[in-house]
Amino acid sequence: MPTAVLRIEQAGPLTSLQDAGRRGHLRHGVTWSGPVEPLGFAAAHAALAHPPGGTAIELSHGGITLRCLEGCVRFALAGGDFSASLDGQALGGWTTGVLNPGARLVIRDGPASNWATLAFAGTIAAPRWLDSTATLALAGLGGGRLAAEDRLAIDARIVTDGASRSFAPPSLAPGPIRIVPGPQLEFFSAETLALLTAAEFTVTPVFDRMGMVLEGPPLPPLSLTMLSTPVIRGGIQINGAGAATVLLADHQTTAGYPRIGTVISADLPRFAQIRPGTPMRFAAVTAAEAVQIARQTAMETGRWLAQVGDTRSLLDRLLGSNLVDGVISADGG
Repeated sequence: MPTAVLRIEQAGPLTSLQDAGRRGHLRHGVTWSGPVEPLGFAAAHAALAHPPGGTAIELSHGGITLRCLEGCVRFALAGGDFSASLDGQALGGWTTGVLNPGARLVIRDGPASNWATLAFAGTIAAPRWLDSTATLALAGLGGGRLAAEDRLAIDARIVTDGASRSFAPPSLAPGPIRIVPGPQLEFFSAETLALLTAAEFTVTPVFDRMGMVLEGPPLPPLSLTMLSTPVIRGGIQINGAGAATVLLADHQTTAGYPRIGTVISADLPRFAQIRPGTPMRFAAVTAAEAVQIARQTAMETGRWLAQVGDTRSLLDRLLGSNLVDGVISADGG
């Protein structure tokens, strides 16, 4: 495949290379990493008819500016309310386009989200660690963070169509962020447990790939005397002062602070996009309800990604559909 070379002119501080994640190493103290917001990550790959899970650029506040030095490569931007402009022409968000030699791509975050994915139709050359390019930011392992003057080499697929194409973002459930209470409920009073779902919290500017700190009424534990236990993404960890942190992609694998609840997987992408300063609430569901929601969400996400990956024109899609199924004649025959 031909090689495209890109130069980073500017990048926000949380810009990094990520693939689907580094599974199977929690017992060694190595977390999954991978995308904080998986829906945009999956959509960017689907829009390029790219195998899911490949290496892409994860973006956050500050966006990215890059220039194509050589070669030609198709890109896709997905996630939140980020928007792209190519050589000064606005493309918006949730879009594909083509970088030709000399082209300049500028992506900026909007006022209502935190994360997006920029993927390319090809393979980004990146360091691997434990068979993954996912960047574990605190350790500096994997593909790595991106900064000004870095260069990316991409084994790019041949571009046969230079047109840009927009696609629809997912339809996310509105309302409070749903959680399963626990696992350390015995460390909290009944009043504190009730406050978790009764009070309003605000996302603070203290966030990174490891977690998001919330501001609101304190949720003080009855005790901090506990053995370190395994933690998972979405866990709501409470420190000695009663402050809550929701753990994200680069969370530690064990912790000695109690977790009062866990954000369900179906709502984690929506939670990760809540902009600092935005108020939010939690609502409790049972573990069985969370499993049912996860199954339903997986089916809906699969249908949506199939639509994102359908690159046919509207006319071709209509011609390929059965538009008269169920129609009966006027005389009842």
